[in-house]
Amino acid sequence: MSNEMLDAVQRHFAYSDEEMELFKGNPRNIEVLMKTREFGNKTIVAEVVESHGCNSLHKVGDKFYLDAAGNLISKLCPTRMCIYAVSALQNAVFATGEFLMAGADPNDMKFRRTGCFDVGLQCGGWGRVVMEVGVEDRKR
Repeated sequence: MSNEMLDAVQRHFAYSDEEMELFKGNPRNIEVLMKTREFGNKTIVAEVVESHGCNSLHKVGDKFYLDAAGNLISKLCPTRMCIYAVSALQNAVFATGEFLMAGADPNDMKFRRTGCFDVGLQCGGWGRVVMEVGVEDRKR
C-alpha cells in the first residue's frame, strides 16, 4: 500500500493522524483499498424495467448511474429522481459492491431487482417502479 494512496484517503475523509492510524489498523480497510483499481472503473446501473403511476414520471428504460462506492452520478441520471426509488437501491448497490470486492461478477446475482415501496394502484398505492441493477465498465 503506497503512502501516496493513504495520504489521499486521509485528505479525502479529513481524518486526523490518530483517525488514520485507526483506519490503517483495520486490515479490511487496506484490503478494500487494494481493490479500488479493480472496481474503480465500474459503473453500477439501475435500469427501470417496470413503471406505472410513478409521481416522478420514471419510465421503462430510465437509468440511474452510480460509481462503485455507491455515489449517484447525477449528470447521467434523470433530471428528477424519486427519493423512494433511489433509496430502494441501497441494498442492491451494497450487494453489488460486495460482489466486486470478492472478485465475483455482480451481473451473476440472481436477485438483482428492487423497487420503490409504493405497492401500486391495485394494492392501495399510487404507482410502482421496479429497477434491475447491473454493472458496466466505466465509459471514459
